Amino acid sequence: MRASFTSDSCKESQLDSLNPQSWLQVERGKLSKFSSRSSSSSSIESLTKVPEPPVQPFFKPVDYVEVLAQIHEELESCPPQERSNLYLFQYQLFKGLGEAKLMRRSLRSAWLKGSTVHEKLVFGAWLKYERQGEELISDLLATCGKCAQESGPVDVSSEFDVDISSGSHETLSMMNGKHILRSVSFKIGDEKIVCDRQKIASLSAPFHAMLNGCFSESLCEHIDLSENNISPLGFREISEFSMTGSLNEVSPDILLEILIFANKFCCERLKDACDRKLASLVSSRDDAVQLMECALEENSPVLAASCLQVFLQELPDCLNDDRVVEIFSHSNKQQKMTMVGSASFSLYCLLSEVAMNLDLQSDKTAFFLDQLVESAETNRQKLLAFHQLGCVRLLRKEYDEAERLFEAALNAGHIYSVSGLARLGNIRGHRRGAYDKLSSVISSVTPLGWMYQERSLYCEGDKRWKDLEKATELDPTLTYPYMYRAASLMRKQDVQAALAEINRILGFKLALECLELRFCFYLALENYQAAICDVQAILTLSPDYRMFEGRVAASQLRTLVREHVDNWTTADCWLQLYDRWSSVDDIGSLSVIYQMLESDAAKGVLYFRQSLLLLRLNCPEAAMRSLQLARQHASTEHERLVYEGWILYDTGHCNEGLQKAEESINIKKSFEAFFLKAYALADSSLDPSCSSTVMSLLEEALKCPSDRLRKGQALNNLGSVYVDCGKLDLAADCYINALKIRHTRAHQGLARVHFLKNDKIAAYEEMTKLIVKAQNNASAYEKRSEYCDRELTKADLEMVTQLDPLRVYPYRYRAAVLMDSHKEKEAIAELSRAIVFKADLHLLHLRAAFHEHTGDVLAALRDCRAALSVDPNHREMLELHSRVNSHEP
Repeated sequence: MRASFTSDSCKESQLDSLNPQSWLQVERGKLSKFSSRSSSSSSIESLTKVPEPPVQPFFKPVDYVEVLAQIHEELESCPPQERSNLYLFQYQLFKGLGEAKLMRRSLRSAWLKGSTVHEKLVFGAWLKYERQGEELISDLLATCGKCAQESGPVDVSSEFDVDISSGSHETLSMMNGKHILRSVSFKIGDEKIVCDRQKIASLSAPFHAMLNGCFSESLCEHIDLSENNISPLGFREISEFSMTGSLNEVSPDILLEILIFANKFCCERLKDACDRKLASLVSSRDDAVQLMECALEENSPVLAASCLQVFLQELPDCLNDDRVVEIFSHSNKQQKMTMVGSASFSLYCLLSEVAMNLDLQSDKTAFFLDQLVESAETNRQKLLAFHQLGCVRLLRKEYDEAERLFEAALNAGHIYSVSGLARLGNIRGHRRGAYDKLSSVISSVTPLGWMYQERSLYCEGDKRWKDLEKATELDPTLTYPYMYRAASLMRKQDVQAALAEINRILGFKLALECLELRFCFYLALENYQAAICDVQAILTLSPDYRMFEGRVAASQLRTLVREHVDNWTTADCWLQLYDRWSSVDDIGSLSVIYQMLESDAAKGVLYFRQSLLLLRLNCPEAAMRSLQLARQHASTEHERLVYEGWILYDTGHCNEGLQKAEESINIKKSFEAFFLKAYALADSSLDPSCSSTVMSLLEEALKCPSDRLRKGQALNNLGSVYVDCGKLDLAADCYINALKIRHTRAHQGLARVHFLKNDKIAAYEEMTKLIVKAQNNASAYEKRSEYCDRELTKADLEMVTQLDPLRVYPYRYRAAVLMDSHKEKEAIAELSRAIVFKADLHLLHLRAAFHEHTGDVLAALRDCRAALSVDPNHREMLELHSRVNSHEP
């Protein structure tokens, strides 16, 4: 979720706890060292308060694997019209797991499987909303001759079936041979419009009854329609339609007259034609606002859908328009059916998410979530809607309503909602009751990390510490336990232990709140050089980030801290960048580049370097933003083409990236263009013979001017290609040359060469050098584990798990060793402890295979189905699923 979701109780307790100006005098040197232990302690206290973790408005099942498996099973057998809702539910589950790529894939599946125009409109708009800022990619694809139109505007009229049933048959059957006048004139005001009686009668049953039935009008030659709000021009068009079956080009006002008239007299064919004609005229938000009211009043689904599309395509901006919010917030059940058909729940899911991202506590967010609750039909939909609205009511301090909603969500099966009930109990002074609620949950289901984290809020001392240790053991990705422990250690003035604790999580998860806390530590310690490093990293990741519960802009704090550090020249910055890059200090490198961007240096190449670091730190959105800035600040045409190529490559358009590289080379041969072409070609071609081309491209790149940072990367990549081709001596030369210019990662490639030359000891020693030099060395330990005996391997992989619990290879290796030792239960448990917090295909695949081996067919089938929810096209997983499925009782 883009918006901050902070506990109110924490906001109140910290509101006046910090005045950054008191910490940072504008003139350097005025901030004295702490004069006494007491002043130091109170100052640290004010900077190390950790807010309670928020109750997240997400779907968080106790066993997500079981739920994923259920969804997959239902998708295999459900009617087509139910698939979009299942994919939406899958999206909500992946959102709770924090799996952004899987979330987007589920949305795309919902859009592709949409069985109605309304579902296509909602999910198409949702995809567009998720891709905000990616318009450039579509433009770049267009320059490569590729259409990127995936979720653009829909031709609404063509999606609705044409109902051309008329009353003509009925008219004939009711005439009973009665003599009827051939023509009839209708008086409207002072004008008379002569019409074909039977053509008008065929428009609807009411007109037939009037003109051919037992009413007096059937014998009249002149009929007065002046009191029916239709103008002479409008009725002439109706008469013309009765003759031709189509509407002429008339003004929207006349069309609206005709639509209202047609609805009043049940002229379905006329109404449908008018509905479609008006729908084709909706081109702006103002049009849509004006016409939606009429569409809802007159039950005109095509016009309503066309207006809806305009609103949804303009998210999130249109939610700042009170007229649009009014339409969405106050539509009754019949109006919703006209506007969005059976996709009401999906619509309000989207609107609620957008509103929450804008402002969690706003009235519009509450309105949309109320509508979501009202639209919910299935138990799954209800538990999600109740929980989300409960979270917002809690933030708005509407405690009684929040309690009712959390209770409803809990009763519907959403165990995570107990966290909301516990918070409410604590607010009302029932702390022991809150603790007992969580204890009851822990004892009744398989416990998860969030349960212990939540229970820790309602106890103190050793009890709290033990619960947080257990939370980290079960789910090492939770940030609050690290932050609490680090802050506690800092308050005890155990500085090194506090920094080590916060560095534990920053070693594998670049969480902004953790960087902020470490910044506060450095501020309290008056280590301003380290503090500015962290705040500059924060600003790189989120330029508008606000610190201290959103009260102070990070950019303001940076300005204040800069008064206490030495200014670096451009040469100093490059030296610092080389030092940090070679020691694999990615956060430090980010900070240096941020500072360099303030100088007059060429910004394109700096933003490009920034994007490489952000990708390495697993921050793809920030990396793409930096790449786009690199393109924007490119100083030449050939440089711009390279950055465009990387943008395309990084978004999965490899061939188009290759095309941009070739265009750049045609203008000017450059290091980056050759490097991009080599990289893209190696990734896009399955032909082994392309290795020689990749080698020649990298060799060409190395002949071109570039800095040592990039030359080291090129040498490293060239060495890898040589290894793949069996040219080990040439590979070793590349790696050694890369190390000479301090490309530290080349130790890994050189270790591989030693290993392939059957010198396992040298390989081990080479990786040890990398471990010593690199600050972020989890991958180095993992690679070194391949070059030693089993006991040392186990030790290295345990270290990997400590440094980065998200790496899956150590769990798989340990599980395989246990399986070889016939310890099946222990092997499955080893995989399970990682699966519980990481939805990884390989872990699920291996556990499914283990279950199959032990004869537990149902457990194997569950893991297969869950894994196929993660990757529906994985060949080996499909084969295992087919095999296991055939054994299901």
